[in-house]
Amino acid sequence: MTDQTGRTGPDIRDDRAAGRLVAYENGAAAGVVVYFVMDGSPAALVAVHTVVEQGHEGKGIAGSLVGEFYAMAGREGVPVVPLCPYAAKWASRHPDEAPEAPAELVERAKEQLASRPELY
Repeated sequence: MTDQTGRTGPDIRDDRAAGRLVAYENGAAAGVVVYFVMDGSPAALVAVHTVVEQGHEGKGIAGSLVGEFYAMAGREGVPVVPLCPYAAKWASRHPDEAPEAPAELVERAKEQLASRPELY
């Protein structure tokens, strides 16, 4: 995949059923954003964890994943709630690409996450 600057990045695929946005390099999983779709209205995508596999650190994979996560949410017309510390930090550095979620959505996302221990 080539980004806006012409650099080639990882192949990123969404596995919505598993709640995983996965980056692949040379056919191998290199990183993942674990997420869930928030119940209720309005809906939102909630980033829980961002993990880069050993040996793939320092290549911008986490940033590519979170950037694609926000772009995916934008295409779907839903906000992102970045409960993942990395995603929250990325969002604060890219406010033009990562609109802040309303406080009530963040609280609702935290409540829903608490009921889903398998995501921790």
